[in-house]
Amino acid sequence: RRYQKSTEVLQKAADYQFEGVIVDEGEQAAPPTASVLQICTSQIQDLVLGMLNAAVAEKLVGSMNCLRESFVGTLERCLASLEGVCKEDDCMQASNALKQILNAAYQVEVTVKTSSSLLWVLWEKMKQLVQTLPGRAPPRIDAEWRQRVAADMLESLSEWRLARCICSQFRERLRSSHEQFQAAMRQLEAVHSGRLERTETQRIKVRKLHAPRLARCALESTSLRDEILYGMPQLGRELGRGQYGVVYSSEPWGGRSPCAVKSVVPPDDKHWNDLAMEFFYTRSVPDHDRIVQIRGSVIDHNYAGGTTPAVLLVMDRMQKDLYTALRAGLSWPARLRVALDVVQGIRFLHSQGLVHRDIKLKNVLLDRADRAKLTDLGFCKPEAMMSGSIVGTPIHMAPELFTGRYDNSVDTYAFGILFWYICAGHVKLPYVFEQCQTKDQLWSCVRKGARPERLPQFTDDCWRLMEQCWASDPQRRPLLGDVELVLEAISQQQQEAAHTQESQQLSESICSSQQQQTGGYGYTPCRPIVPTKDKRVPPRGVDAVTESAEM
Repeated sequence: RRYQKSTEVLQKAADYQFEGVIVDEGEQAAPPTASVLQICTSQIQDLVLGMLNAAVAEKLVGSMNCLRESFVGTLERCLASLEGVCKEDDCMQASNALKQILNAAYQVEVTVKTSSSLLWVLWEKMKQLVQTLPGRAPPRIDAEWRQRVAADMLESLSEWRLARCICSQFRERLRSSHEQFQAAMRQLEAVHSGRLERTETQRIKVRKLHAPRLARCALESTSLRDEILYGMPQLGRELGRGQYGVVYSSEPWGGRSPCAVKSVVPPDDKHWNDLAMEFFYTRSVPDHDRIVQIRGSVIDHNYAGGTTPAVLLVMDRMQKDLYTALRAGLSWPARLRVALDVVQGIRFLHSQGLVHRDIKLKNVLLDRADRAKLTDLGFCKPEAMMSGSIVGTPIHMAPELFTGRYDNSVDTYAFGILFWYICAGHVKLPYVFEQCQTKDQLWSCVRKGARPERLPQFTDDCWRLMEQCWASDPQRRPLLGDVELVLEAISQQQQEAAHTQESQQLSESICSSQQQQTGGYGYTPCRPIVPTKDKRVPPRGVDAVTESAEM
C-alpha cells in the first residue's frame, strides 16, 4: 500500500505543471535561476505534502465512516430541529461548532487556500519537518528532476515526528472545537429550558383552570338541555352508596330503560371540577361494551332547599359491582370472563389516551350475564395532563404513584391486585395488608414493596401473571395485550379441564346405571366417554366443575 502511494506521488510529480513561472524544458534551455528553482522546488513540496495530507484524510474517513453514518447524521438532524424552533440569530452556533469538529476530524486535506485554519498551521509545521534538500542546481527542470525532488522529500520525512505533529494538531483543534460546541449547547439548552418552562406553565393552566371550566360549562349546558327534553329523572330505591354520591334506580328516562342515577352533591369548586371532568371524559370516549356510559345529566337546583345543587348523572343500570358479586359467590369461569372484560376495558381507555387510575372491585360493574364494565372515571386523565397527584385506593396504588411520576402502567399494577381478588373468590384483605391499622400504614406498606400472599387455590399461571402485573419496576410489567393473551390461555385450559371432568362424571353415571340394571352380574366395564370437537355428549344434570376444583 505504501509502495503504491509513493509511486503515485512520484508519477504526479513528474506530470506536474508549474504555476506562475515559465520553465523551458528543452535540451538547449539555459539553467534556471535560483529564484525559479526555489519556486519550482516549493511547488513540488506543496504537491507532496498535499497528497500526503489527502492520504491521511482518506485513512481517517475510512476508519470513521461507521461513526459518521451512525451518529453524526442523527446529531445534525437533532440540532437542526432544536435550532429551528429558536428565533434568535445566534442559535445556529451549535451546528457551526459541530461542523468545525467534523472538519478537523475528517477533512484533513490541505490546499493553499486554507489560509487561517488548523489545516494551514498543520501545513506550515509539516513543511518545517522537511530536511534541507541538496542545493546543487540541476542542469534543467524536467520530469526526472521533479521525481527526484519528490523522492528526496519523501525520504527526508520523519514518520514518527510527522505522526506526532498531526496528532497534536488534531487534539488541539478538537479540544477547541469541542469547547465551542459545549458552550453553544449550553446556550441552546438555556433557550429551550425557558421555552419548556413556559410550556409547562401553560399546561398546568390548561389542566387546572381552562379544562375544568370548559368541562363544567359542558356539564351545565348538557344538563339544561336534557332537563328540557326529558325532564327530571324519577328516583327509585337506593342501589348503592359511595364516597362521593348515592346511586338510585330510575324510571325510564330519555327513551332508555332500565336506568340508574348517580346523585352527587359537590361541596366546593374542586369537587365540581372533578365531577365535571368525569362527565366530560365519560361522554367524550366512544361507546364501548366494557365501559359504562353516561347517557345524560340533570342539575337539581331545588335539592336541600336550593342551597346546594345536586348533579344527577343518568347511566345504564347494571346489576351489581364486582365486590358484591364476589361476596355472593361467582363461579371461576365467570370470574375469568370478568378479568378479560376488565383488561379489554382498560386497553380501550389507553387507546383513547386515558389512564383510569382507580381500578378496584367497586369500579367494576356486572350486567345480568355477569359481563363486566368499568365505571367511575372521576380519576381518569389523559396521560399528557396527569399532574402527578396521588389518587386511587391505597391497596391498588402502584408505588410510583407516591412519587408523582407515573404512566398508564399504574392501571396494570391495579389490575394485578384486582386479579388476586378474582382468583381468591372473596373480598377479604390480603394478610399483609390486614395488619395495617391506618391508611398511612397501608401506604407505607405498599411503598416498601409488600404484596398479597399466594393462596392455595392459585394456579402457577395465575400467580405468575399477578406477580408480573404488580412488579415494582413499571418497565417490567407486561403490556395489557400480553395480559389478555395469558388470560385467554388460562380460560382455554379451564374449559378443557371442565370438559374432561364432565366426560368423566358422565361416564361414571352411565356405568353406575348399567350396573344397577344388570344387578351386578355379567357386567362389562364401561369405557370413558370422551367428547370430540365435532360432537360432545351433554352432561346429564351433573355440574360442569366445582369452584374448588377449578381453582
